[in-house]
Amino acid sequence: MKPLFVLLVSCAWTLIGAQNYYQALMDYLENRLLAIEDRMQLWHEQAHQYRTEMLDFKKLTSEAMTGIKNDHSMMFKDLKGASARVDLVETEMDYVETQNSPRACANNAEKVLEQEAWAKQPLEIFNLSNVFTARNCVEIISGIRSVKILKRIGSPKGMWTRDPKSSKLYVFNGTSGDTVYEFKSVRDFSTSLGVAGSRMIHLPSKWTGPGSAVYNGYLYYINQETDADVQVVKFDLMSGSVTDTAMFPMERHASLYTLNPETVADLAVDDEGLWLLFTPTDSEPNISLAKMDTSTLDIEQIWDTQCPRGNAEAAFVVCGTVYVVYNTRMASRSRVQCVFDVNDMMLTEEAPLLYFPRRYGAHASLKYNPEENQLYGWDDGYQIIYRLTIKTKLLFIILPPKES
Repeated sequence: MKPLFVLLVSCAWTLIGAQNYYQALMDYLENRLLAIEDRMQLWHEQAHQYRTEMLDFKKLTSEAMTGIKNDHSMMFKDLKGASARVDLVETEMDYVETQNSPRACANNAEKVLEQEAWAKQPLEIFNLSNVFTARNCVEIISGIRSVKILKRIGSPKGMWTRDPKSSKLYVFNGTSGDTVYEFKSVRDFSTSLGVAGSRMIHLPSKWTGPGSAVYNGYLYYINQETDADVQVVKFDLMSGSVTDTAMFPMERHASLYTLNPETVADLAVDDEGLWLLFTPTDSEPNISLAKMDTSTLDIEQIWDTQCPRGNAEAAFVVCGTVYVVYNTRMASRSRVQCVFDVNDMMLTEEAPLLYFPRRYGAHASLKYNPEENQLYGWDDGYQIIYRLTIKTKLLFIILPPKES
């Protein structure tokens, strides 16, 4: 009996211990669940608070955005009005400048230079009685009719021009290189991406400065690779070969235009053919002009235009008349401030007062096309076309008819 009693007592104690253990476990689990419920309740309250704050923030943001949009709309209207006022002021400035500013300086052909070193054959002694005459040209520029910004490619400085004898267009990117980009037309150039779609022409020597010219299928450019003097190269664009060269006694590192020091010399084309704008030395204050033979590159005659190089940025020739364009060191409005007529047939009072519309910076080059009466300008990487208004010189209007 005794062992059985001990066994029963032992089992009873074991059952009581297990019951206490399970009760403690249940109490622990219940406490944990209550803690989790409390935490979840706290999370719920915090989430509700965050959502309320987010809705308030969203409302404030929406109100602020609406205010910003209204302010932007008002600012845009103000800017539009300011732009219209600026355009009006510029128009009034143009009128005031035209009415009150001193006219462009029209220099007479009083000084004709004689430099036998410039010609392959000795030059004749010229005077005003046998001075070169552009007989077919009796016109001068009277204004800019319209402006068209075609596109923007390449470097801030460069040159583009159209062959007056064809529809082909040529682009010179930068201030030197051995590559020229040829487009079939202005339309092809304007619709292309950059210079894609062009024919790349590789030259046998590098050109320097934005002073090249294209005329009747030939490219005329300044050779960069000469050590002394300045060499003009005539390049056949069809055959891809050099047909002639000419060396001229100019200082190799002289700058023709002080605002564009990369331009050593500037080749220009007009109704009468090919011209060369240059400076013999860097100490010479004025721009000189030479008439060139397009076939042989001989110099036919040389003039001192008396147009200063200081603050000049570009120049072009129309009907034997040089128009020098000036600006300031801090790029402003380009303007024609000096005019030189090789025929001495321009009255001082009709010298054009020509202001270019304010655009991006200053012109790196201006190339005239006599077939279109247009200027091809390169302004801070933008390619711009200026359509010009042409009129007849007063001197030709007032001359009485010759007696038969």
